[in-house]
Amino acid sequence: MTLPDHLLELLRQPSPCFLSTLMADGSPQVTETWVDTDGEHVIINTVVGFVKVRNVQRDPRVAVAIQDPQNPFRYIQVRGEVVSMTTEGGVESIEALSQKYTGQPYPWYGGRDQERIILTIAATSISGQG
Repeated sequence: MTLPDHLLELLRQPSPCFLSTLMADGSPQVTETWVDTDGEHVIINTVVGFVKVRNVQRDPRVAVAIQDPQNPFRYIQVRGEVVSMTTEGGVESIEALSQKYTGQPYPWYGGRDQERIILTIAATSISGQG
């Protein structure tokens, strides 16, 4: 599914993003995260071993809600699945996201020994409000 221009615009801004994954028992798990795009997919950078990573390794179905930073009543929801996971480029990606969201180098909250992983999400459904 092609990402529409209005979604790409939000993904390229420092927009609040909420990623939903599925726990082993089927219950939802939601995490606020930074988000990006490669122009075709939604991109999330996280840490190897985190709950959301373990969840998508087991079940790649996800939902992402991206909020407009200028209008909290406008958001776009993307449902889809994680089509690739890689640690290659993970450090560079988190540094770029930190610059986008904070204007600063990434502060390495959990320590520099954490291994970063990039989740690439292909959209199967796009909807929104506002």
